[in-house]
Order: sequence, then C-alpha cells, then structure tokens
Amino acid sequence: MDNLKAEQTVSDNIWHNILSEISSEISAESFETWLKPVTAINISNESLTLKVPNKFYKEWIIDHYLKFITKAAYHITQNNLRIDFSISKEENVLQIEKIKELKVYNKNVFLAPPKNDLYLNPKYTFNDFVVGANNRFAHAASMAVAQSPAKAYNPLFIYGGVGLGKTHLMQAIGHYLLKKNSQTKLAYVTSEKFTNQLITAIQKRTTTRFREKYRCVDVLLIDDIQFISGKESTQEEFFHTFNTLYDYHKQIIVSSDRSPKEILGLEERLVSRFTWGLVTDIQPPDFETRTAILKKKAEREIVKVPDDVLFFIAEKIRSNIRELEGALIRVVAYASLTNSKISITLAQEVLKDAIKEDFFVKVVSIGRIQKIVSENFNMRISDIKKSGRSKAIVYPRQIAMYLCRQMTNHSLNEIGGNFGGRDHTTVLHACEKIKQLRTSDHTLDELLTGFIHKIKTK
Repeated sequence: MDNLKAEQTVSDNIWHNILSEISSEISAESFETWLKPVTAINISNESLTLKVPNKFYKEWIIDHYLKFITKAAYHITQNNLRIDFSISKEENVLQIEKIKELKVYNKNVFLAPPKNDLYLNPKYTFNDFVVGANNRFAHAASMAVAQSPAKAYNPLFIYGGVGLGKTHLMQAIGHYLLKKNSQTKLAYVTSEKFTNQLITAIQKRTTTRFREKYRCVDVLLIDDIQFISGKESTQEEFFHTFNTLYDYHKQIIVSSDRSPKEILGLEERLVSRFTWGLVTDIQPPDFETRTAILKKKAEREIVKVPDDVLFFIAEKIRSNIRELEGALIRVVAYASLTNSKISITLAQEVLKDAIKEDFFVKVVSIGRIQKIVSENFNMRISDIKKSGRSKAIVYPRQIAMYLCRQMTNHSLNEIGGNFGGRDHTTVLHACEKIKQLRTSDHTLDELLTGFIHKIKTK
C-alpha cells in the first residue's frame, strides 16, 4: 500500500510540473477547461497514464494539447514517454483505452507499424474521407494512384489550405496499399522531418543510410513540401531522391499549401518535376460537405447530435475541416461534462469565440483591406493599386497583400488581380517579405495587429 501511495505521489508531482510548464504556453481559459481536470494515475520509464472525464475529452487533448504534454514530459523526465488515457465516467465505469506506440508528429497523432518505420493516422482512410465538390477530383486521383501506383499519375501533387484533407488523402493511399500488400515499402514523412534527418545524417556521416531509407521504397509520401523552400541542400537531396524513384517507376505523392509554381524559393527543376504527373487542389468544403463531415464524425464517435445543431455548426464554421470537427467535439464534450442537452443554444454559447473569429475571416474582402490600409497611410485606394515603385507606395501595397493572404481565402492570382493585375509571384514575394520583417520589426508587428483588429471590427 505504501509503495502504491509513493508511486501516486511521484505521478502527481511529475504531472504538476508538466502542467506548470504547459500553463505558460496556452491560454488560461484552455488550461482551465481542458488540462486542469486531468490527473495522472501512473508513470513509468515508458509511459504516463492520464485520467480524463470521457472519450471526447481524450480526443480533444490528443488533437490540441498532446504535443505540449509530450514535450513537457520529456523536459521533466528526460524520457520519451508514451501517453496512455484512462477514461472515467461519473457512473464509476472505468474504461482504459491505450494508444499503443503513440507518437506525436506535426500536430497529428500516428500509430506506428514498425515494419515500415511508418507513422499513419488510423482514421485517415478512404472510408473516412467525405467527398464533396471541393475535393472530388483530388479524391479520385488519390484512389487511382492507390489502385495503380506509378501507373496512373506520377508524381501526384495535392495542394490546398490548412486542414482541408491533404494529409488525410496521402495517408489513405498508404493505408490502401498496405492493406492490399503488407510487404509494400512505404515512407511517409514531412519535408521538415526529411530536412532534420538529412542534417543529422550529414553530422553523423550516415548519408548513405539516409539515402537508402528513402530511395529504396515503393512509395514515397512527403507532406508539406513548401518547407524545403530556400533550403538548397535539402532540395538537392530530394531532387536526386525523386529522380531515383521516378526512374525505377516508384510512386511519389507530394502535398503543399500552394501549387508548385507558387512556392517561392523552390528550384525550377523541382517545380518542373512536380508537374510531370498530376497537380490537383482541394478547396474549402461547401455547406453540404461540411454537414456530411459533421454527420460522419458524430457517427464515428457514436454520439447523437440533432440535425439542427449540425446545420448550425456547418453554417458558422467555414474555415477548414480540422476546425469544423474540433467545434463538434467541443460541443459534445461540454454537454457531456455539464450533463446538458445538445442544442443550438448550447452550441452558440460554447462556440461563440470560434464563430466570431471564423465569421470575420469570411466577411473580410480585399476591398475592405485596401480601404483601411490606404486610409492609414493617407493614400487613395487607386494609389495602392497602381504600378508605382516608390517605397511610399510599395510598402503599404505589400502590407495590404499580406493581409489579404492572411485574412481571406482568395488565391494569389485573385489577390494580384485586385492590385493592378499583378501576378502570383509578386503577391507571394510581398507576403514572404512582410512575414519575415514582422518577426524582427516590433513596430510593424504592432501595425499589422492593429490593422487586423480594425479590419475585423470596423
């Protein structure tokens, strides 16, 4: 008994220290709502078991805070702990749901089958992907590649905004191929991880092993390729990896937040190769697709949500799928924790901040941004659109372009068209320049923050 008490004390102390570290990284409201109710019930050299109120709580923590927990746990224990969850309901029914070999990578949670050194989210399958007008072609292309790798489209390049389903489709291809043939050699990696592994290989003089890892596969899935922009050594290595795989008729699937030609700092030879196969985009889902996604999510979680609540969430949350599903989980979790009935009134209360933010992002127009920026610099809107190259015109125009990119869903070409018919490369250059300046120029950062507030509220 004394040993059990001692172990519990250790667990409590470590969890307390983990919470202390996390509290400085997230908002006080989020901390109080989602992490403070969580307790630690066991810790070992390999794992930390956390007790949460219900399944929705667990899923929300996994999707939003697990990376903070694992990072803080490593800092405090110096061990890469696996995080397990114990789900406890008020009826005192205890259900242990272990996430075996849980690892966190780039905001997603993956289960690791050791055979392929592959990290795939078990939820990211074709069966769980909701097809709509916004993604129908990308889905069809992905299915074609999965059914006939290296024969249909090679490479397959999928691009679109954050949280629209690019990673889902890529990993669905991986799941499909492994199910069809478990001996298929796959590598799934983000370009950031690819870069980090290359740096480590160079430092440890193990580049031969690194190359074998990625050049001896049947299928290479590389996510967020835009992050190799400007990284010459990584681009050089990936160029030769691409050529090797392509020459041996191996399938290559790439994703990005923009089309190949819009990735500033990407070598032309890579841009060219990415367009050898098929380039397809994913757009934000329409109302019908958003509703279908919510229904699918509710069915998967085995929870009944009234249609009017689903319609309400689908109407109000328009940004991306990740936010859409997160909103549903938040509503269901709140209803469960407070023993409340799921209703539109409850959804309005729980999602009021998210709805406000999403609404303002959607109603912002390019004209509105141009007007507010022009007024601030004592210019006419026509001045910000004309072709002048003086700093007095270029700087405000670049700021306005940056804000258009951040606050609207218009493409680079559409934004450029509203600034005197400029092309996408001019807009992209402006956005990258302001983004870089903002990190070092406190005055500019304050100016942009002020603009964003004024654009949202004026």
